[in-house]
Amino acid sequence: MSDSNTAQETKPLTWRESLYEIIFEADTPAGKFFDVVLLITILLSVLVIMLESVDSIEIKYANAFEITEWFFTILFTFEYVARILCARRPLRYIFSFYGVVDLLSILPTYLMFLESEEIHRLGVIRAVRLLRAFRIFKLGHMLSGAAELRQAIWATRSKITVFLATVVIAVVIEGAALHLIEGPENDGFESIPQSMYWAIVTMTTVGYGDVTPATPLGKCLASVIMILGYSLIIVPTGIVTAELSHSYSGGKFGGPHITTQVCPECMKEGHDSNATFCKFCGSRL
Repeated sequence: MSDSNTAQETKPLTWRESLYEIIFEADTPAGKFFDVVLLITILLSVLVIMLESVDSIEIKYANAFEITEWFFTILFTFEYVARILCARRPLRYIFSFYGVVDLLSILPTYLMFLESEEIHRLGVIRAVRLLRAFRIFKLGHMLSGAAELRQAIWATRSKITVFLATVVIAVVIEGAALHLIEGPENDGFESIPQSMYWAIVTMTTVGYGDVTPATPLGKCLASVIMILGYSLIIVPTGIVTAELSHSYSGGKFGGPHITTQVCPECMKEGHDSNATFCKFCGSRL
């Protein structure tokens, strides 16, 4: 009986299981090597697209850029197909976050045949794929921090909604007031939406300076808006910080760390280090 159990445990992996471990997992040397090479390739492809947008460089190396872009696109296409082939549930991967990003990273080059040649520069979306670095380099503690921040923001959604509603109402009132005060003499306030744009820029302390009030009353109101902006800009930070402090003191956080393991059924990450089953679909990890 023990010999049969040992034989079952040492059963060799199929080619799909081996390919899955290399492509989707970063716990093995082969998997980590594959992902590191993939990250370097993504960085190089994004760099090529960025350099190609410089006219002086593009004119000089146009042919080289075209060949390089097609090389990266074909390489990423093979990788995308390989992910579909080795995934236990291909549709889950295709419609997952990374699956959609992987597809969008190769489409722009192929769409050059249908649209303007400039559309392939949208391939810079490949930079989003660099998020895999959190999994590759074992940055699970960062994933835990991101999860905690997301939970705090979700817990304070009602307060943040009230805050945003207050800001929108203030922007509408201020925009309408500046339109009435400055409109006849200042083209920058010729409509309420244009005046609202100025109010948003002023309240967020951006201050482009393309639109400015000219009348004394308009300047007084602008001063009030500036002071109001400084007061409002710290409110969301205070709300989220208070929730984080409350959660830590209440013991909501500080549990098991989030691992980088991928569920073979639903293709989702973010499982606890001591988890045996997927928290999203219930499958065994």
